[in-house]
Amino acid sequence: MRIAAVGSIVIAMMALAVTGAVSQDQPAKAPTLAADWPAAILQGVLLPRDAWRPVPSIDDRNGWARVAPGLRARIVRRAERALNDPIPALPATLFLDYARTGNRGRFESAMFARRDRLQSLVMGECVEDRGRFLDAIADAVWAIAEESSWTVPAHQGAQKAPAGLPDTIEPVVDLFSAQTAHALAWAWYLLGDRLDKVSPLVRPRIAREIERRVLAPYEARDDWGWMGFARRAGRPNNWNPWINSNVLAAALFIEPDPTRRARLTHKVLRSLDAFLGPYPDDGSCDEGPAYWGRAGASLFETLEVLHSATSGRIDYFSNPVVANIGRFIYRVRIADNWFVDVGDSGARVGIDRGLVFRYGTAVGDSRLRAMGSAGAAEETFDLEDRSIGRTLFSLFGWEALAAERAAAPPLPRDVWLPHEDMQLMAARDREDSTDGLYVAAWGSHNAQSHNHNDVGNAIVFVDGAPVLVDVGRPTYTAQTFSSRRYEIWAMQSAYHNLPTINGHMQKDGAPFRAASVVYQAREHSATLMMDIAPAYPAAAGIKEWIRIVGLERGRLVAISDAFAMAAPTRDMSMNLITPCEASETEPGTLRLACGRVGGRPDLAVFARFNPTAQQARVERIDLDDRALTASWGDHLNRIVLTPREAVRQGTWKVTISK
Repeated sequence: MRIAAVGSIVIAMMALAVTGAVSQDQPAKAPTLAADWPAAILQGVLLPRDAWRPVPSIDDRNGWARVAPGLRARIVRRAERALNDPIPALPATLFLDYARTGNRGRFESAMFARRDRLQSLVMGECVEDRGRFLDAIADAVWAIAEESSWTVPAHQGAQKAPAGLPDTIEPVVDLFSAQTAHALAWAWYLLGDRLDKVSPLVRPRIAREIERRVLAPYEARDDWGWMGFARRAGRPNNWNPWINSNVLAAALFIEPDPTRRARLTHKVLRSLDAFLGPYPDDGSCDEGPAYWGRAGASLFETLEVLHSATSGRIDYFSNPVVANIGRFIYRVRIADNWFVDVGDSGARVGIDRGLVFRYGTAVGDSRLRAMGSAGAAEETFDLEDRSIGRTLFSLFGWEALAAERAAAPPLPRDVWLPHEDMQLMAARDREDSTDGLYVAAWGSHNAQSHNHNDVGNAIVFVDGAPVLVDVGRPTYTAQTFSSRRYEIWAMQSAYHNLPTINGHMQKDGAPFRAASVVYQAREHSATLMMDIAPAYPAAAGIKEWIRIVGLERGRLVAISDAFAMAAPTRDMSMNLITPCEASETEPGTLRLACGRVGGRPDLAVFARFNPTAQQARVERIDLDDRALTASWGDHLNRIVLTPREAVRQGTWKVTISK
């Protein structure tokens, strides 16, 4: 294709958008929580601390008796296992492990095991009310109360003292200190005076430690970036609603002074405004579907608690932005537990069924409800979630969810999320069916939260099985969030379904983005087109690189790249990442055997390219990282297409079909 023809395609596609192929409604507006509810008004609408009963406490035996027998039995078995587990030690050298080696997992595994143990024991005692778990609960509470810090080592860098060990005079409110306060506050509420049977000092210790480590510093400081008060690049990410949801519950349970309780709640609303205000009106989560569980889902939790603690007076579930944030999770679902894994998301994502169901109920979206309830069974109920409040709301909502378990899960035929932080399209052959072809692609920029350098990336599934994939992210280490992030291979464009040009991959940063993005969906096709040249450095020598990703329903997926270079070159490659085993059956035809990961044993797919212009080689990528092997097994393959001769302009096209 001559480059002049490329320009003609761009003009024609833009004309389609202008004439109505893409409708652009007026952007919805997020609510303004703090302005709507000043602290003085909040004090009058928040239920008194002793009157707020979000779920049954241990004293409400009828309430706990309503829990499904199978779930009650699972809760008790889990508590019995915890009863026999020792409390893991957290010595100073284990805390120092992160500073010394960059390993996060060894300390966090031990720290989180303490919280898991506490949650299991508390819920077991609530089911039984026999006292047999109380001593172990007191041991867990005391051990957590005696920790030098509730902040994980990877987040301790926010303290003013040198990182390594925690400075006990400067508590840092991070994800896990807030979540620890949340867990202890729920134990305080659920068990009440049962804890006094062990010692009358247990409950005051809980309240004192929550105040000292979380509520007081939260109220006193405005400078933590996740709060959204200080000027910083980018909008707040999942830390904001995740922390605020935990702080809110802790404050509402623990703080006895109604005036301060309202003041803390108002600060939560101010901080949430910083998250919601700039949030894309289409609901897109640039951190990916795995992080939606702590971004959009935690926003919902916060609004749910506010709704409960005010007897429904604070209600934002009719707001269209709030509703769209919920819908994101089914809009990026491919099949089963496969999701479009933008950013640091994994390709396989587990959802909290109860939360998704409640979100759908609250915003009046039957498809979101169905995503939570479809195929639900007691054995699918997640008791492992470290957010005990989330688990409890789901536990006491189980009956309503189970009544709709026959619902069909939503699988939208066409999705378009146009906000510049996402620009994601997804399309499948048929609505609500995994049969046939599925494609997703996105534009955006390389400054997303949890960014990978992946402007223009596309993934393809066939019959619900992965064919061309986004690798996802490896296990987090110190390097992941350092200046050396993009030395990690899985973050690089060369390990996405993207070209490498004159030895150059895409660069990170907001200037490196897609241009001239145009989307079109019709009955028999869906297409996303963009110029990805701006995502590469000038040294790559690209004048224009028009990528068109399209689905011809029932026939094929096509990835077409029309390019113009500043000078002829052979130093160009198109990279395609696949879990399938690839072999060239004839020139220009690759047979992809896709039964190894998620597909039928006999599933074969064909990738076709122009053999007179390009040649193919296949490279094996061995995997030993648990975060990646969980999705892909022990290896992936990279198909590398390279030109047969130096080219200055041309078109590369790959089609995928059965």
